[in-house]
Amino acid sequence: MKRPPIRILDVSGSPQAMGVAHGRAFADEIKTYTAERVALVSEGLWSGGPMSRADVLSLADAMLPAHEQHSPSLYAEMVGIAEGAGISPAEAVVVGGFTDFVDAVRSVVGGAHPETVMEDDCTSFIVPDGLANGSGYFAQTWDMHDSATEHVLLLRVQPDDGPNALVFTTTGCLGQIGMNDRGVCVGINNLTATDGKVGVTWPAVVREALNRENADGALDAVLTADLSGGHNYLLFDANGTGYNVEAMPSTRPVTTLDGSAIVHTNHNLDPSTQAVEGPRADALQDSSKRRLSTAQAWLDRDDLTEADLMELTREPDAVCQVATDPYHVESSGATVMRPKSLEFWAVWGLPKDNDYQKVEMPA
Repeated sequence: MKRPPIRILDVSGSPQAMGVAHGRAFADEIKTYTAERVALVSEGLWSGGPMSRADVLSLADAMLPAHEQHSPSLYAEMVGIAEGAGISPAEAVVVGGFTDFVDAVRSVVGGAHPETVMEDDCTSFIVPDGLANGSGYFAQTWDMHDSATEHVLLLRVQPDDGPNALVFTTTGCLGQIGMNDRGVCVGINNLTATDGKVGVTWPAVVREALNRENADGALDAVLTADLSGGHNYLLFDANGTGYNVEAMPSTRPVTTLDGSAIVHTNHNLDPSTQAVEGPRADALQDSSKRRLSTAQAWLDRDDLTEADLMELTREPDAVCQVATDPYHVESSGATVMRPKSLEFWAVWGLPKDNDYQKVEMPA
C-alpha cells in the first residue's frame, strides 16, 4: 500500500518536555499500541508462558531503576512520554523496548519461544568511505510484525543537553535508528537471547549512543549498558569509523569496519553469542541468511551511492520483506544516512512501494 511521507515530530527542550510532547502528540495511538504489546506478553505468545497483566507490569517496573541509572535524562524523557500519553512508566518500558523485554520475560518464565511469533527483523549495512567515493553510508530496513507499520514515526530532537538528531522510531519509543548532528549513526538488528534479565532495553541504548560525539563513544555506550536482551548494533561516524556489536547481556563481540561493507541480519555470527542465542525457525533462519548474502553481494563494488542503497532496501526477493502467514513480518520502513554530509533519507512502509524523502537535520 502506498504510504504518505513519513510522519515527523519536532521535540526540543528538557528531556521531560520532549517526552511529554511526544506522548501528547500520539496519546491515543500509544495507548492502543501499549495495550497490544502488554496483551501479547500476558498471553504467553512471546514469552513462553502466560503471565497476568499485573506480573508483566511488575517485571517492567523492576526495570525502571536500571533505565534511570543508565541515563537519567533518557529516563526522564521516557517517563515524560508516559505522562503525556497517559500510561505508566512500566508500560512505557514494554511498548518501547518490547523485543528486549520479552527476552527478560522468557528468562523469568523459562518457557520456549513459539515459532509463530519469532521475529525476523531488519537488514542493516555500513558502507565504508572507500566504497562510496570517500563518503560512506549507513542504511537499513526496519522490519517488524506488520501491525507496527502504522506506528512508524521520525523524531527531530533538539535536547538542551546533547546533540540534535534525527531518530526513526515508533510512537511511544525513545528511538530505534538515527543520526546526530556530529555525524554519528546508530542502527540495529533484533537478536533472540536466552540470557535476558532485568536491565536496560535497547531504545535507551540507541539514544545514548546518539548522545556521543563519535563512533568510539557510541561503542562505549553499547559495551557499558546493563542490557536486558539481545540486539545487534551498527555504529558509524563522519570520520569513517565503524563497528558492529552482537550485544547480548552476557557477551558483546565487536567487529571493526575495514575496507569491506559490514552487513548484519537476525542470526548471530560470533561463537560467543551463538552460545546464548535462542532457537530460530528454519524458515526465519533461511530468510536471515538469504538477506545477509544478498546484501553482501550487492555491496561488493565501488562507487556506491544513496540511490544504490535505496534500491537494496527495495530488493524484492530477500531484503524487502512482505507480510505472509504465519509470521506477518514486513519492512515497515527504511533509512539511508551519509554522516559526512549529514544527509538523511527515510521511507514509511514497504520501500519497494513507497518514496524516500530527504529530511533535514534540526539546526
